[in-house]
Amino acid sequence: MLAQLFARFSKDLGVDLGTSHTHIYVQNRGVVINEPSIVAVNTRTDRIVAVGKEAEKMIGKTPPHIQISQPLARGVISDFEITEKMLKHFIERVHEGSFSILTRPRVVIGIPLDITEVERKAVEDAMRSAGAREVHLVEKIMATAVGARLPIKEATGTMIVDLGAGTTEIAVLSLDGVVTWKSLQTAGNELTQNIIQYVRDHFNLLLGEKMAEDIKKKLGTTQPSVEIMEMKVRGRDLLNGLPREMTLNEVQIRDAMNRSIRLITEDIKSVLEVTPPELVADIFERGMVLTGGGSLLRGIDKTIAEVTQIPVRIADDPTTCVVRGAGIILEHLDDYRDIIIAPTQEIDKNFR
Repeated sequence: MLAQLFARFSKDLGVDLGTSHTHIYVQNRGVVINEPSIVAVNTRTDRIVAVGKEAEKMIGKTPPHIQISQPLARGVISDFEITEKMLKHFIERVHEGSFSILTRPRVVIGIPLDITEVERKAVEDAMRSAGAREVHLVEKIMATAVGARLPIKEATGTMIVDLGAGTTEIAVLSLDGVVTWKSLQTAGNELTQNIIQYVRDHFNLLLGEKMAEDIKKKLGTTQPSVEIMEMKVRGRDLLNGLPREMTLNEVQIRDAMNRSIRLITEDIKSVLEVTPPELVADIFERGMVLTGGGSLLRGIDKTIAEVTQIPVRIADDPTTCVVRGAGIILEHLDDYRDIIIAPTQEIDKNFR
């Protein structure tokens, strides 16, 4: 009876708890939350000042008593309390106008492939503490494949590369399971740090993370261009401590990111090397799919195709594949029971 009451006043959710962004899908409405995974906290009062986009605007501009927290690292929770508060804030936003005391949604949430049992339980506990009545866990790469409308149930090899902010996940899927995979920390945030380090080493200019992120988005490319794009950037001169402006071009940024891009392509090759030949043949015929924010880096698909000799395409709306997949699983739970991971509570019972 109580469950029916909660179901009546709650909107069931699909959640992508990402290192850089949190996306939330609401049943029958689509993706309604797309916010940076950032929280600003007043350390004097222990109260949240801002969440998401509002908190992002404060990065690098706060007084000592306002702390900017990014509570997720490499796709897992690094600060449980802040993550719980952030999720609670987003769930309350989704249920604005409802009886907040009765909002206890069912949630499908994606988790990384290399997550530990302790980290997995932290995700469950954070969601329950934020107000969820049921938490269904699914591997992010599987949710991504569902969101990209890939045939994961068939006896066919499907290769997907999810280029996120904190991690890059490479996997070959078949028959509702992950056959071979690799997870690496060389991802979007690493590319941003590459740019900061390059400009520091070559020009004695210290850039802020937001400026480096903008440079990556505007000048970032892995392929030579006919017209070389340029951009004015501002930072602090490391020699005299004063503000300085200079011009960077995409050739320099490609050089800055080159080592990390090469590491990603080499790891993609290493996954293919341990994949059964029958599945490799399928992948060669069907190609691989890129998802995540990193797939928007200009030329990355061509670079991977050149290295692997396999056709590569970028999924439609690659940044929301995980949350859209979680939403599809949420709306068809019975059809996707095989890819739902057992809750840690059930695992604990089996060991008693």
